[in-house]
Amino acid sequence: MGWGKMVADQWAGISEDLRSEIGESNHKNWIAPLECLGADSGVLRFRAPSRFVGDWVKRTYHDQIFARVRSVSAEVARLEFVVGDAPRRMAAPAVAPVKPAPSEELQSAPLDGKYNFDNFVVGKPNELAHAAARRVAEGGNVTFNPLFLYGGVGLGKTHLMHAIALELREKRPDLQVLYLSAAQFMYRFVQALRDREIMDFKNLFRSVDMLMVDDVQFIAGKDSTQEEFFHTFNALVDQNKQIVISADRAPGEIKDLEARISSRMQCGLVVDLHPTNYELRLGILQRKAAQFAQSYGSIKIGDGVFEFLAHRITTNVRVLEGALQRLFAFSSLIGQEVSLDMVQDCLSDILRSSERRVTVEEIQRKVAEHFNIRLSDMLGPKRTRTIARPRQIAMYLSKEMTSRSLPEIGRRFGGRDHTTILHGVRKVEEMRGSDSQLNEDIELLRRLLES
Repeated sequence: MGWGKMVADQWAGISEDLRSEIGESNHKNWIAPLECLGADSGVLRFRAPSRFVGDWVKRTYHDQIFARVRSVSAEVARLEFVVGDAPRRMAAPAVAPVKPAPSEELQSAPLDGKYNFDNFVVGKPNELAHAAARRVAEGGNVTFNPLFLYGGVGLGKTHLMHAIALELREKRPDLQVLYLSAAQFMYRFVQALRDREIMDFKNLFRSVDMLMVDDVQFIAGKDSTQEEFFHTFNALVDQNKQIVISADRAPGEIKDLEARISSRMQCGLVVDLHPTNYELRLGILQRKAAQFAQSYGSIKIGDGVFEFLAHRITTNVRVLEGALQRLFAFSSLIGQEVSLDMVQDCLSDILRSSERRVTVEEIQRKVAEHFNIRLSDMLGPKRTRTIARPRQIAMYLSKEMTSRSLPEIGRRFGGRDHTTILHGVRKVEEMRGSDSQLNEDIELLRRLLES
């Protein structure tokens, strides 16, 4: 077909355009191995070196390829990716087939360029995680393996993962860095089993210089995937290759995660990204406002707006950023400054959802479950350490997370005097300065209660 040969003849140029769009590494691993075979009946066909590669390109890059070939010929109606010999009636290939070695078939999940270190606002709740990520991004000798980042939604885990991969892509292009979610790891594993390409899968994942797996809690309870992940993990550690993992909770707290995997994950550096504090949220708002100004132009922000948002939207940075973006868009459309009145009108739904109030009773139940004690014992007179310490933590959280007065809290703890509550709160505050396990328990409980 004339138009099919025309597209095939121009495939080298189209491929080069894609290189600048998706990056050198992705192009090398996925686009370059494709062989443009020509067309028939509106279908432009490519030969892929394996079904795995063909399926991944179709799922990940189909739209970009389709848009570019359509700009060459509007007669292209569909793309098809085949493996093996092509039908004889197709046009001669314009590009010689390339069969990449397993290490060349590396394909990371797409990285978001705005999730870099420059855009990450550092504060006390996340400074250790940021410092550890920076160290890993240097690409030098492995100092802690794995680096395990955990925390609630919207606290910056994925941002730091992307920042590490982006930094290494720029400064150490010689390194093979594979970043993907645990769900993608499982998908590739299941597909390799189905297509009887398990050895290719093993060779691919065990040949990288750094493996980064996001949301690893997803593989919990999936026995075969956990088994393969465990062996991949061990193989990379034995080669002194860096592993970076994120999850929504600490390794030992992921339900249905095999003990041997949990144990190996805790051999490196486990870092908790704590919930944001007021100062950090304020810094995030100021940084994001400067970025949004580049898109929306100069938008005037009224006095007290940042402070109000930082005080009211406390649990999720993504919600905080989304709220600010909505305000910028609204202000740009109506041509008015962002005032506190506009915030109340424009963000009424977000502000209502942020008004959820935790009750003392919820705190008591959650603390009792966490420490595996009976609720009746927490409220009763027992003073053994296994009961008294959780009781004091529940008192502390009740003081911090509710608007109840000390006498009111005391009444809900079996009629205790307000001085008993105050003593318990001060005891926990004192211990938090030296007891890291206590800090972890409190932050986990806080996240559970705020979710």
